[in-house]
Amino acid sequence: MRLRYNYRVYPDVPQRRALAQAFGCARVVFNDGLRARQEAHQAGAPYIKDTDLQKQVITAAKRTEERAWLGDVSSVVLVQSLRDLHTAYRNFFSSVTGKRKGPKIAPPRFKSKRDNRQSIRLTANGFTLRATGRLYVAKVGDLRVRWSRPLPIVPTSVTVTKDAADRYWASFVIDTNPEFLPELDTETGIDLGLTHFAVLSDDKKIAAPKFLRRAERKLKRLQKDLSRKAKGSNNRAKARKLVARQHARVADRRRDWHHKESTKIIRDSQAVYVEDLAVSGLGRTRLAKSVHDAGWSAFVGMLEYKAAKHGRYFGRIGRFDPTSQVCSACGIKDGPKPLHVREWTCGECGTVHDRDINAARNILAAGRADRLNASQSAGKTRTRVPAQRVEAGTHQKGQTAQAGIPVL
Repeated sequence: MRLRYNYRVYPDVPQRRALAQAFGCARVVFNDGLRARQEAHQAGAPYIKDTDLQKQVITAAKRTEERAWLGDVSSVVLVQSLRDLHTAYRNFFSSVTGKRKGPKIAPPRFKSKRDNRQSIRLTANGFTLRATGRLYVAKVGDLRVRWSRPLPIVPTSVTVTKDAADRYWASFVIDTNPEFLPELDTETGIDLGLTHFAVLSDDKKIAAPKFLRRAERKLKRLQKDLSRKAKGSNNRAKARKLVARQHARVADRRRDWHHKESTKIIRDSQAVYVEDLAVSGLGRTRLAKSVHDAGWSAFVGMLEYKAAKHGRYFGRIGRFDPTSQVCSACGIKDGPKPLHVREWTCGECGTVHDRDINAARNILAAGRADRLNASQSAGKTRTRVPAQRVEAGTHQKGQTAQAGIPVL
């Protein structure tokens, strides 16, 4: 599986200047390539191929007076910027034709130097990990990195990013092997909410930390100071940075808390089931601030990848399942209930239910049923058995399988 490893980077003043130049050159090459393809499309010309576009906006552009300064940065940065443009176009075309699932993807847009996030990407030809622990980036220098955890293998690419709070990060995407945990007999259903962040099927309730709500007073003061600064002034830039840093602290605290809670749940459960919530829709209601403050999508994403990493099962149940309307004791659907009803009594069996705990138990039952149905459906079809790792080459059609290794 592929995991991303992020590390904080601390460049000095000359290195910050070199990184700013690299960010700008990568942005210009991306915009030039996007503009060339848009003009070709408007003129009715065929789609410009990737190699032809690279020759036009990088190789030929360096020989002109207007773009001669592109030679001051590593060519790896420029080539990778164009590859990002190619990926954006391919994702857009796949979304339009229906090959890519999920929400529709818009066509690529121009980048701005005022974007909150600036980044460059380098392959193995553009960076090196020094024995001293420094990260060498071509035409930037040796960057000081805070190695919070060791890298499992030598990376083949790195992305250097600057965020809105003027913090620099080095990001490595690495293929790692799963780290299986000992198997358990416990399974957990999770009902996500706002009053309690999560309610588990074993009656445990996790209180909502509400990081943004707790920081609102300071954010209000900082944003009021920002609104009073003249546009374009240095004082406004300083005030904007203070606001961005406060938002970054809130996001960091939320992310750290999500990691700790998701790790506890994965370690204590062999299977985890959650409800597929329409977070994007809830984010457009009057509860938008509380929904975004909770960060349900990030938390569920952590549960999913950690389950795959540690050999656990992760499942989602349908968002239209009436988990709050069904009695978890007798299974009778007792009808919809308004949100202010937090406790109710089943009219059939007389069981008194806590609304959230009852929903978590129903999520657990629905998840188990979906998992059982999926395994039964898979058993009806013929399973393809992969060849052993020691087997080299491929079998020809009609050739007899060796040592019990089937021909696929």
